[in-house]
Amino acid sequence: MIRVFGKKYSIRRLLFFGGEGIFLFFSLVVVVAYRHGGDITAFDILSLWPRLFLIVFVCLLCLYYYDLYTFRSGFSYVEMTIRLIQALGSASIFLGFLYFVFPVLLPGRWVFLGSLLVFVFLSGLWRYAYCWMLRKEWWTIPVLIVGSGTFSEEIVREIKDKSDCGFRVAGAVLDKVLAEDEAYGDTRVFNSFSNLCQRISETGAEEIIVAMDQRRGRLPLDELLECKMKGVPVLEGETFFEELTGKILVDKINPSWLIFHEGFQKSCVMMATKRLIGTCISAFGLFFSFPIILLTSICIKLDSQGPIFYRQERVGKDGKTFVLIKFRSMRQDAEHEKAEWARRNDVRVTRVGKIIRKLRIDEIPQMWNVLKGEMNFVGPRPERPQFVSELNKKIRYYNQRSTVQPGITGWAQISYPYGASEEDAKKKLEYDLFYIKHMSVILDLYIMLKTVKTILFREGSR
Repeated sequence: MIRVFGKKYSIRRLLFFGGEGIFLFFSLVVVVAYRHGGDITAFDILSLWPRLFLIVFVCLLCLYYYDLYTFRSGFSYVEMTIRLIQALGSASIFLGFLYFVFPVLLPGRWVFLGSLLVFVFLSGLWRYAYCWMLRKEWWTIPVLIVGSGTFSEEIVREIKDKSDCGFRVAGAVLDKVLAEDEAYGDTRVFNSFSNLCQRISETGAEEIIVAMDQRRGRLPLDELLECKMKGVPVLEGETFFEELTGKILVDKINPSWLIFHEGFQKSCVMMATKRLIGTCISAFGLFFSFPIILLTSICIKLDSQGPIFYRQERVGKDGKTFVLIKFRSMRQDAEHEKAEWARRNDVRVTRVGKIIRKLRIDEIPQMWNVLKGEMNFVGPRPERPQFVSELNKKIRYYNQRSTVQPGITGWAQISYPYGASEEDAKKKLEYDLFYIKHMSVILDLYIMLKTVKTILFREGSR
């Protein structure tokens, strides 16, 4: 397993991604060699390789945006084939436009289209073989879950839902007789902590995951120590869950877990780099989106009475408040006396508001807040003071969100649908804490890349 951005990824997944890139590049080289009669001079290589790598980059990006590197339970070969065709079609359109604007990038007549035929064949075989390996559970680490209650059930569900997480549940050892529960399914279950090392041998498990709702007085210390001394890795359920899902369970951890675990580092260089990147992107974003800003302003003014921009007090870093600027997407009288959560199919949203919310255009003016230094481009979503005051009392660690600057987009925004309740706020906090713990410039760039995908496929807007 390899950690990336604080999450665990199986080496198999990285080999799959890299292998597909090699197949694509190989397809291009084959077509170029065929066009040159098998003779590629040094000049051809030096001049063509950057153009070939551009094609590889665009195609892999399109494959990523069409979720062709995400395998969940229930995925089908038919759906995968359709998405593969859609992704390569999108790549063809984008590269066609690019070659029209910059003809110098063209690698040669029919090189790209010819290579697609070779690549579709190779990629299809590669993907079907990979899916077959997933179903056969090759290169998958079997784990033994030790615990009981909702926590262990949640870990089992997460592992079973993520077909390519690199783990499988070999068995579960519980401290009580198990009632009928769909979470464990056909998983082999034992109802006693005794002979834990024997359970490892019987199930073939290679790691132990301790996931108990209550540990005090119930943790089988002697049995776990015996397994550890025999070379079997023993992992905390909270840490394993974090690395598997990209979120931190606020109901399961205590302050010492946050204090003594690695992470939560904020070096001056990293914070300055984040600030510089956020400022540059916001400045360019406001400049290039000026036509969209102008058109949206006209549409809002014609659609309903009230101002074009909506100004609202939000909580920023260290609890300081600032005025957030957005395009107005609701009626002018949307709130009378107190702050209200946004609702699904909210009747307060105007006709233009529905469109700009789906396309996330209403967020564009927030780039001005980034330029002013009140926000960063990536960070937790800034909430209203009324909500923050309530949630600080009801949700553990909620005030830790204010230790970093809020952002237009963030790990929680791309990982969880739009939140409109206290329960949603707690779920998003789990992702926010993960982001704060593993915050880095590379993670910010990945979040920006994923944000574009979220906007294109219109996920999570309300």
